[in-house]
Amino acid sequence: MSDLLAGLTFALVNIPQAMAHALLAAVNPVLGLYTLMLAIPVGAVFTSAVFMNVSTTSALAVASGDVMLAYPSGSRATVLVTLVLLIGVFQVTLGLLRMGWITRFIPFSVMTGFMTGVAVLIVIGQLGSFTGYYSDYSGKVAQVADLLLNRQSILWPTLAVGILTIFLVYWLGKTRFSKFALVLALVIASGTAVLLNHFFGINIELVRDISEVPSALPRLVLPDLTLISQLILPAISIGIIGLVQGAGVSQTFPNPDGKFSDTSRDFFGQGTANLAAGLFGGIPAGGSSSGTALIVSAGGRSRWANIFAGLCVAGIVVLFANLVELVAMPALAGLVIIAGIQMVNVSSIQTVWQTNRVSRTVMVVTFVSTLVMPLQYAVLVGVVIAILMFVLQQSNTLRIVEWDARQAGWPVEKPAPAKLESNTITVLYIYGNLFYAAADTLEKSLPVVEDARRPVVILLLRGYDDIGATVIGVLQRYTEALQLNGGKLVLAGVSLALRDQLQRTGILNLIGDGNIFPATQTIGESGNVALEAAREWMQEGLSGDGQVAEQQDGVPVGTA
Repeated sequence: MSDLLAGLTFALVNIPQAMAHALLAAVNPVLGLYTLMLAIPVGAVFTSAVFMNVSTTSALAVASGDVMLAYPSGSRATVLVTLVLLIGVFQVTLGLLRMGWITRFIPFSVMTGFMTGVAVLIVIGQLGSFTGYYSDYSGKVAQVADLLLNRQSILWPTLAVGILTIFLVYWLGKTRFSKFALVLALVIASGTAVLLNHFFGINIELVRDISEVPSALPRLVLPDLTLISQLILPAISIGIIGLVQGAGVSQTFPNPDGKFSDTSRDFFGQGTANLAAGLFGGIPAGGSSSGTALIVSAGGRSRWANIFAGLCVAGIVVLFANLVELVAMPALAGLVIIAGIQMVNVSSIQTVWQTNRVSRTVMVVTFVSTLVMPLQYAVLVGVVIAILMFVLQQSNTLRIVEWDARQAGWPVEKPAPAKLESNTITVLYIYGNLFYAAADTLEKSLPVVEDARRPVVILLLRGYDDIGATVIGVLQRYTEALQLNGGKLVLAGVSLALRDQLQRTGILNLIGDGNIFPATQTIGESGNVALEAAREWMQEGLSGDGQVAEQQDGVPVGTA
């Protein structure tokens, strides 16, 4: 029963929204309804995310509209079918290839900022219907500012109906009618608007003022294969937007068991939904944040909520098209605003904010980008900022320490010396990633050779399989500096992959094969062997007066 009510509530709220999305896509408003009828139930069957609502979204509609405007209005229906089918093929292919892993490159901080920004956009996007004042500005932030500066243009009866809707939702939510709160609030507020319009001559906007709701089901439409070459790139771009939005939904709304969904299967599910919608002339569909939030807030308990949503849309359109036209737009706006507010995950925001400065900055930048630029670019900006800040952070966190070997027990860790001393063996261990951005930090952290005679530096590299050309350049320069003063560099804990890399780049010949000690299964074995070999080399080169090296005998170096 809860799923049926959630589906019915979604249908009532999103019928006018889907028609508006179709207008954004520069096609007949009816085509938005076809997407609801087909994409939502098909997506619900094939996606892994139980609550994911695969339906029309403003981002997909606007992106599709950019493509449609390049074609004459008379041919757009055929162009749309071909475009949506190509989107579906692209998304299904990614799903079958198990490429859901690509969403791992979208950090949690990016998705938190993105979803919070989308929630704000959802609320801002309803201000026109909620207040009766429609700003001429295209930017969302500018629309809010324009509304505040033109408060005298607000239609107070319209605003009153919107506020009444929100009040009823929260009030009824505390009564025994809580499961019916959204539907009852929508019916009562819309009824109030109709009465005010009829008896007092007030012009509160209704659905019929936007477009006529047809009482007909969609028919099969075939694509124009000659358009594929023209539409393949736009289809991929729009498909990626849908997948990014879907990834945000799946990370925001976990399944009933508390686990997150299989992203590859979500890709496949969104693709099949677009294939179904495309064959019957619908506009593109994707994971809808507002739709999913509405389904959940309306009491959805399983994937049946979305299946019922599609069926309810079809039933309402066929049987009650005239009644749907009487739904008040400010009442619909009130419901969507509630859904948008419920999308704001305060716990996730706090977690990201308290993690570190990098996560905090990435979240804020993504959030701001979402408000001021197209959604698909906002996510990309967040990912790029996250990568750049991660690289910067990792390059600065690399640290070199000296392991001071002792006769018994584990070595003692202490800061690496600033410069080497003559006839000494220095064992160094590296914390951090050895990638190109960290090379400068590595080179500056190594003890300076200067005038030290015959120094030996043992560098423990266990756990590193690839150190990159930039770091290899650092090792080359350091080896040459040591050898110039009669010393040498010894590498211990070297994996087979790293040894092959050293050999391919020629650095192995410079260091000397005898100074490379491979890693073994026994922790510390490679380092101990390297230390013993270094002592023997040091003893062989002692001066005639019997000077001894500073290291003591018989000590393990731990985790080399």
